[in-house]
Amino acid sequence: MTLSGLIAPGSVSPLAGMAPATPAGGLRVLGLDLSLTSTGVALPDGSTVRVETRQKDGDRRLVQVRDFVRAALAADRPHVAVIEDLPKHAMAAGLTAKVHGAVVCELLDAGVPYAYVVPATLKSYACDNGRAEKPEMAAAAYLVAGVEFVGDPGGDQCDAWWLRAAGHEYYGQRLFELPQAQVDRLSKVSWPELKVGVR
Repeated sequence: MTLSGLIAPGSVSPLAGMAPATPAGGLRVLGLDLSLTSTGVALPDGSTVRVETRQKDGDRRLVQVRDFVRAALAADRPHVAVIEDLPKHAMAAGLTAKVHGAVVCELLDAGVPYAYVVPATLKSYACDNGRAEKPEMAAAAYLVAGVEFVGDPGGDQCDAWWLRAAGHEYYGQRLFELPQAQVDRLSKVSWPELKVGVR
């Protein structure tokens, strides 16, 4: 498990600090970029972690990811989870689907509603480009919030961070300003109704 997370870079973006890390409304969003080898998690406080597993552990990796999510749900009690959806026609989608099943069971048991965001929609929201690469996603996070992701070679923490931001945006407790055209991309998502005084 890698716990290197979200840190402030040496020089802060001029756009950083425009909105508090935790909105006044107190919405708690959990961002999940699920993978059997490296799961990115954005916790409700805005910090990110990467749950890294070893291939030699086989299906025991499902338990490792599940247990981490279970602990996060108990400790942070999120109002909603935002999950990166499986890409269509991906070669590893079957393995990743196993992780999704284990995590969704935890969310259901904990009574935490969830939304799936397809990768192209997340990239369009963050970068106005549905084919944006990992470095572009990280650069966009730095631009809007002055953050960078250390120990995140696959961009898993970055994606989870953007998933959390998308949840805050949709439910009216945005963390930063983006062009409306990018925000509008989130209308493609099937968002659950929450019971915490937001949409």
